[in-house]
Amino acid sequence: MGVDRDQYSGGATSPSRGGNAVIEPDGVPLTLRSARWYEGTSRDNFIHRSWMKRGVPDDVFSGRPMIGICNSASELTPCNQHLDTIAEHVKRGIWESGGVPLEFPVMSLGETLVQPTTMLLRNLMAMDVEESLRANPLDGVVLLSGCDKTTPAMVMGAASVDIPAIMLTGGPMLTGRRNGVPLGSATDMWRMSEDVRAGRMEVEEFIGAESIMTRSAGHCNPMGTASTMAAMVEALGLTLPDSASIPAPDTRRLRLAHLTGRRIVQMVREDLRPSAVLTRAAFENAIRVLAAIGGSSNAVIHLLAMAGRVGVDLELDDFDRLGSHLPLLANLMPAGQYLMEDFFEAGGVPAVMAELDRLLDGDARAVTGKPIRDHWAGRRSWNRDVISTVDEPFANDAGLAVLRGNLCPSGAVVKPSAASPNLLVHRGPAVVFDDIESFKAQIDDPDLEVTAESVLVLRGCGPRGYPGMPEVGNMPLPVKLLEAGVTDMVRISDARMSGTAFGTTVLHTAPESSVGGPLALVRTGDIIELDVPRRTLNVLLDDDELARRRADWQESPPAFDRGWYRLYIDHVLQADRGCDMDFLSGPAGPW
Repeated sequence: MGVDRDQYSGGATSPSRGGNAVIEPDGVPLTLRSARWYEGTSRDNFIHRSWMKRGVPDDVFSGRPMIGICNSASELTPCNQHLDTIAEHVKRGIWESGGVPLEFPVMSLGETLVQPTTMLLRNLMAMDVEESLRANPLDGVVLLSGCDKTTPAMVMGAASVDIPAIMLTGGPMLTGRRNGVPLGSATDMWRMSEDVRAGRMEVEEFIGAESIMTRSAGHCNPMGTASTMAAMVEALGLTLPDSASIPAPDTRRLRLAHLTGRRIVQMVREDLRPSAVLTRAAFENAIRVLAAIGGSSNAVIHLLAMAGRVGVDLELDDFDRLGSHLPLLANLMPAGQYLMEDFFEAGGVPAVMAELDRLLDGDARAVTGKPIRDHWAGRRSWNRDVISTVDEPFANDAGLAVLRGNLCPSGAVVKPSAASPNLLVHRGPAVVFDDIESFKAQIDDPDLEVTAESVLVLRGCGPRGYPGMPEVGNMPLPVKLLEAGVTDMVRISDARMSGTAFGTTVLHTAPESSVGGPLALVRTGDIIELDVPRRTLNVLLDDDELARRRADWQESPPAFDRGWYRLYIDHVLQADRGCDMDFLSGPAGPW
């Protein structure tokens, strides 16, 4: 008679003469990776056991899976401050199922504080996770993340080691309200900031919204990058259902933490690794969900990097091919009206995936060990104002669009659902800024020659050039145009933008200007033509003129010549390849 592995939380364990082993429900022994450290009578085995005992029983080292809890909690990462509490509930589930929880810290990246940009450090955090897992006697790991870059960094590191891994994100913050009106953290900040610059809001009123906007633990509550990446790992099958949307303070997240602790022990017994979950089918599912939720453009870079770590041949054009024609089902800021607390109550990611059922590969395997269709079986939207049907969506063809042309031969992205429809086809003269410092110094100059028809061009902000590709692509509009009532302009850069931001912004132009990409050749006054329906972005110059300008272009020396900065500059890949390090692509394994 078979045994349901998901109901098996027991601890029939036994050491074997050939090495530590866990007796599986079906009687098949599994040699644990941690046995290399703990099994035997050598001096090294003595050291490993003795230094780790410190009050735990001897049988802890006899066949019990050693489960790491990779915790990115930090008081410098506000979105992740509460992960220590979540870790305690994960531990309960691990002990209960016969495992041994071992919590350890890794580098943490606070999006709101880190300078010059957390993107500079995403790959370093991924290396921290990878080497911490590889170096220690761990049989599986629970990844606790939350803020923007902590989620992809942890997935990248764990995928490279490929021991059983499951993620639990920290959840979005509760909704803050100002004068009874919901505030989207960051999204409404961008709007209010522009209102102050345009003279429509007093500075005191703006500052007064600070404490209202962030009223609880958790990450940003629009469908920004943190919420998007939480949704992506759920869509990929790397989490238990509802991980992406349960609000951070909700006790149901603690329950999910307990269940996650139980599940990782079973995953070790089943030898269920990230490489079995992060398949081509899983990434295609994630791209389709990304479109349906109106997710952050930053997800493109992170998904490309994550796919690269497991050897899945994901390309930039896949995002357009698979997602651009799909409808917007989630009415969430910045593309819509509601926030993540509403999204959870309406059904969350499982409800969206249920609506997309016929478009998804339900056979893709999830960390539950079952087909991912089980995550959305029987689920539906409880609020059609928040999660719509495919037949009656909030918008059609809302996925990210990938552009090509003489300004971006390796591609660029734009988010039509967050753009102004009248600007998706536009022709206008360029106003060029060589770096973000120049932009800040000039944008509000009353003598700046700029009109609503102009195209703001920002360069020097790509992966190598900044370095780190900061979130400055949603450039503030010139104050004189704001005062005249202009609310949007076409903006083009080799930078990124916050997932909470909005506007007609063309991002990630590749190759970047600092390595000689065509953006480096544009001059103020050149006519730029954007045509999103046709997927083109061009400067209206002939090839001969571009060649003449290229002959005059000179590469600037690196801005930094030491430490991680220099290693990053020398080895980072371009945006169309995920901005990972060139020496980290491809699967590696636990060694």
